[in-house]
Amino acid sequence: MSKKFAVIGGDLRIIKLVKMLARDGNEVYTYGLEKAEEIKNIQNVFFCDKLNKAIKEDVEIVIGPIPFSSNGKDINSPFSDKEISIREMLHYLNAKILIAGSILPDVYTMANDEYIEIIDIMKREELAVLNTISTAEGTIEIAISNTNKILHGSNVLILGFGRIGKVLARKLAGLAVKVTCAARKEADLAWIKAYGHNSTNINTLGENLKDFDIIINTVPHLILTKERMEYVKEDCLLIDLASNPGGIDKKAAKDKNLKLIWALALPRKSCTSHNCRIYKRHNI
Repeated sequence: MSKKFAVIGGDLRIIKLVKMLARDGNEVYTYGLEKAEEIKNIQNVFFCDKLNKAIKEDVEIVIGPIPFSSNGKDINSPFSDKEISIREMLHYLNAKILIAGSILPDVYTMANDEYIEIIDIMKREELAVLNTISTAEGTIEIAISNTNKILHGSNVLILGFGRIGKVLARKLAGLAVKVTCAARKEADLAWIKAYGHNSTNINTLGENLKDFDIIINTVPHLILTKERMEYVKEDCLLIDLASNPGGIDKKAAKDKNLKLIWALALPRKSCTSHNCRIYKRHNI
């Protein structure tokens, strides 16, 4: 049975999802995707010039971006020049279901006043893992493109040993990279050794930073401070995968003329149908 959906904002993953929903015979009303050439002229996809036209009265499910917002005020809409206010969007969502990713706590508070059911897709483990794979592969591509050295035999430091750190370390090790992972917890340090990587405690980082050709941060807290950056060698490539404010002192990197790439939201640039199908498992 076909349904009507509203899709507001979003990146390449959302565009792929719109195509899948329309292909299944559903009606999809979009707002904040006017630059998405890939879904123009597709049957059952409707571009709306106003937010309330997309979130129609007979639409039960509204799909938002991953992450939902970067500034806590507007939803992410890279395929639009519009600023789409979270508060305005929630106003039109009265008694509807909102599906999006990495939704901030403040949004839940605002949603309570509008009787909105929220489903945060990023709380599903399978999608989080798939996003991690995309992030790891995108990071390796960045590393290859931004250094004059081959990765084989390079010394790479990964700050943090969460989902991204684990997958990234394994993929780099498969390329014969000398991988060192930094963590705080003794359990994480033990797992790093169990996986066959070198380990170091984040709290003791200092002079040992001079040994690395590439340093990749996955921790959403400041790790590479101005003081620690003094030990990083001049030709070291820095890649920060953490969300704002990141884990590497940007000003210190600039002052030292180090090459720093702040690589946010890599999964949106390497979307696959596997990522998008996770939405469809919510019986939408």
